[in-house]
Amino acid sequence: MEKLVFVKELHARLIKTHLHTDPSSIFPVIQSYSLQPSNLQRTLFVFDQIERPTLSIWNIVIRCFAQSDRPVFALHLFDEMRDRGLIGNNLTSIYVLKACGRAQDASYGEKIHAHSFKMGFRSYLYVCNSLIHMYASCKQLECAKRVFDEMPERDLVSWNSMICGYSQSNRYKEVLRLFDLLQEADLIADSVTMVKVILACINIGDKSIGLSMAKYIKDNIIKMDVYLGNTLIDMHGRHGSMDLAREVFDEMEEQNVVSWNAMISGYAKAGDLTDARKLFDKMPKRDVISWTTMITGYSQSSQFSDALTLFIDMMNTNIKPDEITVASVLSACAHLGSIDMGKSVHDYICKNNIKQDLYVGNSLIDMYCKCGSTEKALEVFQKLEHKDSVSWTSVISGLAVNGNANYALDLFSNMLMENTKPSHGTYVGVLLACAHAGMVDKGLEYFESMKRDYGLHPEMKHYGCVVDMLSRSGDVERAYEFMKEMPMDPDVIIWRMLLGACKLQGNIVIGEIATNRLLELDPDNSGNYVLSSNIYASAERWDDAMKMRKLLKKGDVFKPLGWSCLQV
Repeated sequence: MEKLVFVKELHARLIKTHLHTDPSSIFPVIQSYSLQPSNLQRTLFVFDQIERPTLSIWNIVIRCFAQSDRPVFALHLFDEMRDRGLIGNNLTSIYVLKACGRAQDASYGEKIHAHSFKMGFRSYLYVCNSLIHMYASCKQLECAKRVFDEMPERDLVSWNSMICGYSQSNRYKEVLRLFDLLQEADLIADSVTMVKVILACINIGDKSIGLSMAKYIKDNIIKMDVYLGNTLIDMHGRHGSMDLAREVFDEMEEQNVVSWNAMISGYAKAGDLTDARKLFDKMPKRDVISWTTMITGYSQSSQFSDALTLFIDMMNTNIKPDEITVASVLSACAHLGSIDMGKSVHDYICKNNIKQDLYVGNSLIDMYCKCGSTEKALEVFQKLEHKDSVSWTSVISGLAVNGNANYALDLFSNMLMENTKPSHGTYVGVLLACAHAGMVDKGLEYFESMKRDYGLHPEMKHYGCVVDMLSRSGDVERAYEFMKEMPMDPDVIIWRMLLGACKLQGNIVIGEIATNRLLELDPDNSGNYVLSSNIYASAERWDDAMKMRKLLKKGDVFKPLGWSCLQV
């Protein structure tokens, strides 16, 4: 700051003495101004008053704009310089090539390429490195590779420029291939190289290569700056190797909020929310990603109350939640049936202009449906500008389980008319609607259309819906015959569904078949014994009923305690 004051005083003195137009006198002033991005206009102002700028001054101003958010103006300056009879030197080429890369102007870059070779800069290492960087920034990787291959000598910057170019174009195998060639050239990579190499390992998904690269970093004592450290933490976290991630984290000289978030995210993905929370509580500074990562971790691990508690804590800070945060909170509200909290979150979204994207909209629909408020779910659904398969599926399933089966089926027809392809989940909702409405024939027709019309092979849950539908209609025999024709063995849920229907219908024969199968598949479930005993009791077969009760007492059967929940 003191230096800038001195420069301004010098500038003022030169203006008073009419020397501000003299290139040699004004040189230190324009050089100092150009080093500060905030002085861009001041630099240009000084430059415009110089009568005959020297090449050094042109280079300073071109470099200044090449590094700014106005790189195209640097190209205009270069054209103006040429018009005034100056051809530039190797530094000019380097600065203009940087501007071409930032402006994504490969055609202008090609002209500078030709100009540089014409001026004899072909053997200049820094000019060649600038060419590689320019072509790579413009996604002209073949041109960059041609320059790289023709270089008489290369340094680490040359290799890094190529590696960064391939990385930016998502050509991760080439990144690793170049890294192998770099080692064959007896060069030691630096942190810039290794960030791109580790990113390539992450995207390729090869854990063994990633571990070998981490070993290379240790063996060659490569400086662990914050960018390399964060990338390594992310890689280890994705593979669930949190011990290795923690080792990197503890070794880092400097940690930023990204470092802490990467560790918390890794622990959360590994299901270790205890250590994730310990780190979260120790964080010197938290951002919205920190809070969202913990809230989402709790929600995905079915710790829904913890997710809501943490969200309330977040609301007491000055950090505004984003769409991912509120979607995770709405998911927790849906699972807890907490409609009051869900409505509060919805109101907050509307009042604070949080982006109501498809993800948030679908979360609101799911929450309202699971909390039994289909009217609010439909209101959100109707306001969605764009609806996907999840939107339709959520509202169809919600209406089906909340007793509005006919409307659910009407919406399914609308979905098909709008050419939205149904998913496996959509058909679960449709079959549930048919089961609740007693529309057996219609339900079977939908079941057959899954594979025929949309190539969706029915899964266990779809077969279960059909068995439930047939059982609800009282046709236990047909349900049992349907089960025998299934391409896979029915699971315990389907057998228990059939056994429950047998109790209601008093069908002892099929009930015994279902009982025997359940005792084979799930012998430790007390519900199977109780349900079977009740069937026998309803048919006044008391000996068989007592036999089931004795088996229940005799065996090592889990008997869940009764419990209730009161939400405050």
